Amino acid sequence: MSTQTSNLLATPDGVNKRPGSPSVVELVLLLLGFLVLYGQTYVVLDKTIWSIVGQGHGPIMVALSLWLAWIRREALIALPNAVAPVGASVVLLVGAAFYVVGKSQGILAFEVFSQIFVLATALLIYRGWAGVRLMWFPLAFMLLVVPLPGAVVVAITGPLKSFVSVAAEWLMYHAGYPIGRTGVTLVIGPYKLLVADACAGLNSIFALEAIGVFYMSVVGHTNKWRNILLALLILPISFVSNVIRVIVLVMVTYYFGDEAGQGFIHGFAGILLFMVATALTIGADSILGLFFKKESQEVMGGK
Repeated sequence: MSTQTSNLLATPDGVNKRPGSPSVVELVLLLLGFLVLYGQTYVVLDKTIWSIVGQGHGPIMVALSLWLAWIRREALIALPNAVAPVGASVVLLVGAAFYVVGKSQGILAFEVFSQIFVLATALLIYRGWAGVRLMWFPLAFMLLVVPLPGAVVVAITGPLKSFVSVAAEWLMYHAGYPIGRTGVTLVIGPYKLLVADACAGLNSIFALEAIGVFYMSVVGHTNKWRNILLALLILPISFVSNVIRVIVLVMVTYYFGDEAGQGFIHGFAGILLFMVATALTIGADSILGLFFKKESQEVMGGK
């Protein structure tokens, strides 16, 4: 009769843990260290980038990243204890380099970017590369928190606003509305509306792309081609959602006046943007499901 040695150890508080797993004290110290490094960074983000109209999606991206990591926590705990000292050292050095340069030179994007390497280092210390592979998506999703360089935003936002303005004008003109356009300024009746960065800029598209990617992660389709097609559809869905938002704002202004369009209704249009994008994403996924349903059934029948 053979006996097996348990790999669990009793801690002073009576909770069993595996050797090599972080203790409560270690977890608290890691959290405090992270707050010391990045607490001020997030304060700056909140007072600068996230306070700009059209870029308030940052906190949502942080919350979604945390949720994506949380739903993987049990799988992470179940991984065998492993340490990748060389990998952890290299990743930490890269993260430290970004952090030091960002902090010393005032490059906020570098500071925010460095936290991904710091978090990956913790995974490498306690769970090795298996932990990083398990948590790669939450870590990659945190890239959406990194503020984009201003030059990139300006270079891409201009054409995006033009495309959205043209599409909104064309649709409303053929719907019978007295609308005209000069550049990115829409003229309807006695009102002139400038299509601003917040309504059709890169950050708006960026946020909608993030929601689409998050949706793909949640539904977890196993069919590769369905995932690829859905990913390709996210960009046009984001564009269509922005066009619908602009049209709604123009119509509200046309029927209820400029104050209604620029007041509470303008804020609600931002919520409407995400509602429409989510609905279109789910709708597109459902349509794709009709084409891939037969294939899935055939695979199941062949087993």
